Amino acid sequence: MAVATVSVSRIRRFSVGKAAAWTYLVVVLVITLFPFYWIIRTALSNNFQLSTHPSSMLPVGFSFGAFQRALGLATPAQAIAQGGSGASLNILLFLRNSVIYASVLTACVVFCSAMAAYAFARLRWTGRNAMFTLLLCALMVPGILTLLPNFVLIKDLGLTNTFTGMILPGALFSAFNIFFLRQFMLGLSTEVEEAALIDGAGPLRVFFRIILPMTVAPITTLSLLTFINTWNDYFWPLLITNDDSVRPLTLALAIFKQSSPQEAIDWSGLMAATLVAAFPMLLLFMVFGRRIVNAIGFTGIK
Repeated sequence: MAVATVSVSRIRRFSVGKAAAWTYLVVVLVITLFPFYWIIRTALSNNFQLSTHPSSMLPVGFSFGAFQRALGLATPAQAIAQGGSGASLNILLFLRNSVIYASVLTACVVFCSAMAAYAFARLRWTGRNAMFTLLLCALMVPGILTLLPNFVLIKDLGLTNTFTGMILPGALFSAFNIFFLRQFMLGLSTEVEEAALIDGAGPLRVFFRIILPMTVAPITTLSLLTFINTWNDYFWPLLITNDDSVRPLTLALAIFKQSSPQEAIDWSGLMAATLVAAFPMLLLFMVFGRRIVNAIGFTGIK
């Protein structure tokens, strides 16, 4: 009888703890996802009727007109009739700019970071540990402190309003990327590498033929993380560009908001454009989310 009582009490304690944990997870999930729901709700609303029911949890005057305005499918007259501002947004141009900016910068910084990580993890050279300590110190420097020197440099080089000027400051060095890949490379087996060196292969050949294929998973993960961060970048493109031919999509959203010829902001159109801009990143993270988590676990980063 006593044994049964103890078992029942343990089950109850476990059930209460499990219920509390699930409650906490649900609350955190709701808080995290609610802003996304509010964006969707606003994007599917009629901009004229939003102000009449600002606290409604459901779309007010359900309409897909905001997406038509964001994609440039509505004429100015139609946009104004739907409650829009009449402002135009060449989303295909800005989408192309974002793809070029994020893709080229990601390819450059990941490649350079992989080579630097290989040097720190697999090669033996004087001052390696001291240099890596200096590299770790770079992780403590806020990115905002480097914006003004980079801007002055790009301006003096005459590279403002160019993709080269946007990409160059971040294309050759990333302390986090180097640290991330070094952690993974330290755990690789040395037998194949030593056999290649005995056969006469040099460091570059070992890197391209052995190390690089063995690090495809973390490099893919790092590429995704870098691409997402670059896609969402706002402040640096804002400093370096003032021409629509190179402006990324993040800046286009601000321009769309500020170019309203009316007093009222086209909130539904702005939220629809935000969803269009965020959709590629959400899709990438949904497809590769598990790989990102697994690769971070393999690196040993806590």
